[in-house]
Amino acid sequence: MRRIVFKKDSIDFPTIKKSLESGDIIIYPTDTVYGVGASINSLDGIKKIYTAKKRDFKSPLIALLSKRENIEKVAIIDENKKEIVERLTDEYWPGALTIILKKRENVPAMMVSNGDTVGVRVPNLELARQIIESIGGVLPTTSANISGERTPRSFRELSESFKERADILIDGGETPVGVESTIIDLTKEAPVILREGAIKKEAIEKIIGKI
Repeated sequence: MRRIVFKKDSIDFPTIKKSLESGDIIIYPTDTVYGVGASINSLDGIKKIYTAKKRDFKSPLIALLSKRENIEKVAIIDENKKEIVERLTDEYWPGALTIILKKRENVPAMMVSNGDTVGVRVPNLELARQIIESIGGVLPTTSANISGERTPRSFRELSESFKERADILIDGGETPVGVESTIIDLTKEAPVILREGAIKKEAIEKIIGKI
């Protein structure tokens, strides 16, 4: 495989777009950790992510977005949850909060483990948002590591074996946060925190009330 490596200040975005649309996968920095992504329109690319991670299809990918407005491209916000979504995204986007919502029909079943929900987030890193925007504003993503191994917080922490499985690599140095995002599920009657990461439960409760 011929891998392409870009430094953060010399990225060819049209090449990334063409590569991912053809079924390739990319390793790139986000604000939290390094991620591996594929085009949402390429089942080959999405499958390649799972193969690279040695991961079964029971663990869904999330959709990183280049801007908040792109929620509508992949997710449905229930009327009774709109205010909560607005409060959370006003406070924490771009940032380390992943919100679980009902998915739209265009989200591939493979990407979300045949479920009816999808996690969405806007990363607080301009480079990541530029990469995501170049491929249409949505990028199915998960952490850039083999399942069970350490999550990489910098380019040098990426394992050589995992880098060999990607087609494009972006050397963005260290990630600014270095901790996984917090995940909150808004598809239930009451909000549920599925993973407490960079944003603590107490901070979220100050925005939307006790959960």
